[in-house]
Amino acid sequence: MAISATQKSILIICGDRMEEFEANVPFQALQAYGFTVHAVCPGKKAGDFVYTSIFQSSAYQAASETDGHKFKLNATFDDVEATNYDGLLIPGGRAPEYLARNESVVDLVKKYAETENPIASICHGSLILAAADLVRDRTLTDFPCLEAVLVAAGATWVAPQSMADYYVDRNLVSGVTYEAHPKFISLFLGTLGCKVHGADNKRILFICGDFTEQLELMVSFQSLQALGCHVDAVCPNKKADETCITIIHEYDSGAQTYSARPGYNFPLTKTFEGLDPSSYDALVVPGGQAPEYLSLNEDVLSLVKTFTAAEKPVGSMGHGQMILSFTDALQGKKCTAHPWLKLNVELAGGTWIEPYPLDLCVTDDKLVSGAAWPGNSNFISQLMEVLGIRVSF
Repeated sequence: MAISATQKSILIICGDRMEEFEANVPFQALQAYGFTVHAVCPGKKAGDFVYTSIFQSSAYQAASETDGHKFKLNATFDDVEATNYDGLLIPGGRAPEYLARNESVVDLVKKYAETENPIASICHGSLILAAADLVRDRTLTDFPCLEAVLVAAGATWVAPQSMADYYVDRNLVSGVTYEAHPKFISLFLGTLGCKVHGADNKRILFICGDFTEQLELMVSFQSLQALGCHVDAVCPNKKADETCITIIHEYDSGAQTYSARPGYNFPLTKTFEGLDPSSYDALVVPGGQAPEYLSLNEDVLSLVKTFTAAEKPVGSMGHGQMILSFTDALQGKKCTAHPWLKLNVELAGGTWIEPYPLDLCVTDDKLVSGAAWPGNSNFISQLMEVLGIRVSF
């Protein structure tokens, strides 16, 4: 991991139907930065799964809700000692609605608060803080519909101007939705006494397409933003502020290959046509189904070749290596990828590294390759190292 001092630990309180990004992005980002992160849920053990949800604008007057990825817990709720942690993070979604009524959750949060260590709460996560009487005489922002309950609990309300708003009141960091993650996570790092080195002026470019894998795109994208990097996302034949629909890939019990279902719409930040690749320090190619058609786009291949010819870092995850296999980017390089891409890598002149476990990532000079989204933390950490970025505690 890209760290330079004694490791710190973070506790994340999870529950069924927590928001997909509000759980996965900080969980994997903080691990990449060098933290020990424990994710727990009452009534569940390490190795159990929690179900996440996607909440997206729809034709109706309220957001639609669909299934996100299954989230695997890595610690057991009954085994954790709240006072052993340096930070507490509470994701939103629908989970806090029932977790706020769980006495064991409320007691754990109260006990943690006695340490006066930092707390980060996003979206509906503040319901748990209100139940623990921890928002009284504190100032925070949150999802608009929570104003009444938080004010009734004694909080000073800051009305959000956008879904990306955030607020800091001493050791309490609050955010409206996952759109706030870049500043929300950055500010949480600050309350934890961390400093980021080497990220200033770093510019990172992501190549996207319709049905790019949701977590392989968003986790790395927001994790790098939170470090202070300038991060852009482009897609051929699309302009800035247009969107790419993402895809959710995961393995279901008894199935011989992964399932696929639509995810969030991801907003692009730049227009592909007219882009100056020389202004970027690194290229990231997420996986999913998009690489199947992007690998046939000569402009995309030319963009990749520009980075490899300049010997700039290239990070590729999952099926993203399919695009690289259409260039000379893998020639003579050790590389892993989704298991089904072994043939692509070897025929492109790469040395295949078996992706077992599936969170395996490999760095060979300026090439960072990962097998799938469970390895996001390792992928981001290794990309940080290649870019000369580190977090000190």
